[in-house]
Amino acid sequence: MGKVSIKLKSSDIAKLEKELERLSDICFDAVLKKNLTQILNTARSDGTPVDSGELRKSSSMEGGEVGYTNEYAPHVEYGHRTRNGGFVQGQHFLKNNVDAQMPIYYKDLKEALKKG
Repeated sequence: MGKVSIKLKSSDIAKLEKELERLSDICFDAVLKKNLTQILNTARSDGTPVDSGELRKSSSMEGGEVGYTNEYAPHVEYGHRTRNGGFVQGQHFLKNNVDAQMPIYYKDLKEALKKG
């Protein structure tokens, strides 16, 4: 079975966020927290491959943000230079988890607006 890719415009999501926030901060916060928690749970499971397990263990959510707290997390996510002048490409684990969550977040925003 082939991989399906869904592209959402960030402007479409931003419009839904703004409208839901206007109607109800409580509903918006609930949708946001649900989706951030799902991103965190993915990062703590199959969304972060394991070498030593340290990166996966460092996944956290604080103040409406999800990320990795391990000091080498940016090197893994975005890539880094090597001592001999080469470059190791980033693996974008967090970005991939966020991208996978976007269609769910979009659907949740639309449903919350319908209820509101």
